[in-house]
Amino acid sequence: MDTDLLTKKVIGCAIEVHKELGPGLLESSYEACLAYELNKVKLSGQRQIDLPIKYKDTLIEIGYRLDLIIEKKLIVELKSVEKLLPIHSAQLLTYMKLTNITAGLLINFNSLKLINGVKRLNLQHK
Repeated sequence: MDTDLLTKKVIGCAIEVHKELGPGLLESSYEACLAYELNKVKLSGQRQIDLPIKYKDTLIEIGYRLDLIIEKKLIVELKSVEKLLPIHSAQLLTYMKLTNITAGLLINFNSLKLINGVKRLNLQHK
């Protein structure tokens, strides 16, 4: 599945979760419910993946955790904050660079209309 279609499906699942729960809950609640919805539409994903950094020739476990990786092609970083800030995009871009995954979604469930809390990021292959 190409990343455009994958992204649309994930956003559709996120909208379903937001319609059901609304804003104001903890990020972990949205993550669990989104994983449930993704499973229903047969998208494979992993949750809370440890992400070491490579420093020189050593992998260092530093405590980074990805919220979701879908189909090994899309990183989904979830938030439940007043508004998305540039640091949130920077965080997702860093995760994308560390994993060599070129597509990412930043989803803020603390939005009155979820679509206003969704940001898609793409990296170009070097």
